[in-house]
Amino acid sequence: MRLLAAALACAFASTPALADDHTPRWSIVVHGGAGVIERGDMDAATEAAYRAAMNDAVEAGGQILEGGGSAMDAVEMVIRALEDDPKFNSGRGAVFTSEGRNELDASIMRGSDYQAGAVAGVTQVRHPITLARRVLEDSPHVMLQGPGAESFAAEQGLERVPESYFFTERRWASMERLNASMGLEIPARPEGAPDPEPVNEGALDLMEREHAFGTVGVVAMDETGEIVAGTSTGGTTSKRWGRVGDSPIIGAGTYATPDCGVSATGTGEYFIRLNVSARICTYLGAGQTADEALDAVIMDELTALGGDGGVVMLAHGEPAWAFNTAGMYRASLVQGGAPVVAIFGDEQ
Repeated sequence: MRLLAAALACAFASTPALADDHTPRWSIVVHGGAGVIERGDMDAATEAAYRAAMNDAVEAGGQILEGGGSAMDAVEMVIRALEDDPKFNSGRGAVFTSEGRNELDASIMRGSDYQAGAVAGVTQVRHPITLARRVLEDSPHVMLQGPGAESFAAEQGLERVPESYFFTERRWASMERLNASMGLEIPARPEGAPDPEPVNEGALDLMEREHAFGTVGVVAMDETGEIVAGTSTGGTTSKRWGRVGDSPIIGAGTYATPDCGVSATGTGEYFIRLNVSARICTYLGAGQTADEALDAVIMDELTALGGDGGVVMLAHGEPAWAFNTAGMYRASLVQGGAPVVAIFGDEQ
């Protein structure tokens, strides 16, 4: 593990020792967002809920992989579950734009043949990660956005929901507060949203800091050696002008090669500028170890540029992660091992 001094708590971690050949039969690593997640700021019940969610995610993916399922299926199904969990900034529970809408982004990539699919700015697709997979498998394109992506989803028969499905009170309150701080109008409450209810201000403070860059992501390797990476997000609170971050951009928020898979969470503008996910895999392919590649990109280059966030990674099947924030919700599991679940920067 590597720690940087000063205000940022940075960490690197990998799973416990693997088999003698250092190659598990299958493996999976998951993240649920990075940010200012510090001990003492989170009550015991909230911490337990996030740890349980991360544990459930890797165990669900592990069951698919242990049963001979594909990495593509594992990534999609785990992210679908996280998109349905309002604790995370993806799908239901996504943050609101400054205009009071949920605009969702997702991407998925298969390492063996570099095939990828991505969607941006969708508003009525229950599971954006499934739509991204359909773009990969059933279209000639890599990325679809906005109304076109919605039309493709309808043609594919994917589940679509009213925009109010994604509504959560705490995300709405967070948008209202940030809009007010920027001098922006507070939009009308969405049609179909539930009646207003109180929001704990302390919890709202924590949520705004811990999910400043909230995103979920999964990287999995199946028994065939296939590596797939996927990422899904609601973006940033009170985003404007159709802003799109790194999550749906192949190479920035998601990337996979035959030996490497990365899913990122952070300040998207910086991850796009550095092409973070592909950069890490490129360094690994050039002979660096996972530790060296993560240190170079996350600890050095991203930090020097002023960007915040982190990644989860599979390097030759071995899970790893790095982040330059105080914490990141994260978990990993390899064939024959036990789940590794962590939140704070001082955990392995």
